Amino acid sequence: QVQLVESGGGLVQAGGSLRLSCAASGGTFSRRAMGWFRQAPGKERKFVAGINSSGGSTYYADSAKGRFTISRDNAKNTVALQMNSLKPEDTAVYYCAARGSTYVLTYDYDYWGQGTQVTVSS
Repeated sequence: QVQLVESGGGLVQAGGSLRLSCAASGGTFSRRAMGWFRQAPGKERKFVAGINSSGGSTYYADSAKGRFTISRDNAKNTVALQMNSLKPEDTAVYYCAARGSTYVLTYDYDYWGQGTQVTVSS
């Protein structure tokens, strides 16, 4: 069983930056692709970014390209999402998720964190 705990959310002005972190425990972190998703009020949860098990391959939703960067530290069992140039439309609950495989997909994640709120004010 894998447990995921996100941190780093908060309130930021448009144009600002936030760094989300996700700490994993249980299972073999270095064998799992990891992803970040977000869910805005009244909307479905959507894929934001993913990274393969080694950290050598990343994938971003169009909304995140050029502004967000996903990274991981397999020695510390953590994955991070650096978010720059934030916009009000980035406001959402952000979730960390783990796949049961080494490669990235935008779906098919087995484990989820509890989420962290990101609010971007205009």
